[in-house]
Amino acid sequence: MSDQTSAIQEGAKKSGILWLTLDRPRLAWHAWHDGSIYLVTGGEEQRLPGLESLSRVRVTLRSKDNGARLVEFEAAVSVVDQAAAADAVAVLAKERLNARDSDHLTERWARDSTVLRLTPVT
Repeated sequence: MSDQTSAIQEGAKKSGILWLTLDRPRLAWHAWHDGSIYLVTGGEEQRLPGLESLSRVRVTLRSKDNGARLVEFEAAVSVVDQAAAADAVAVLAKERLNARDSDHLTERWARDSTVLRLTPVT
């Protein structure tokens, strides 16, 4: 495993937030699962305009302790079939804090939101 891959994995596991370079730098919460970052946008969830139409995005992970930049990298963006990736969606739902409808969160996402996978390109 390369140093960059190790830094990405460690940073994404330790911190539940990251920065995406979109129309401007955007803070987003996420979950790390099986070598990729998963996040949700749209509906009542975080707004990440234009992300789902990109093929790649620039990601910055920062230290949870002091906010210092740990690693920046390009990630391939793909829309997740929520039914086919139920395990990843469950991990993402577990990381969702303060949801008004925790018991029905994944059903709402399937109806109103888009789940995306960001796979590091190293």
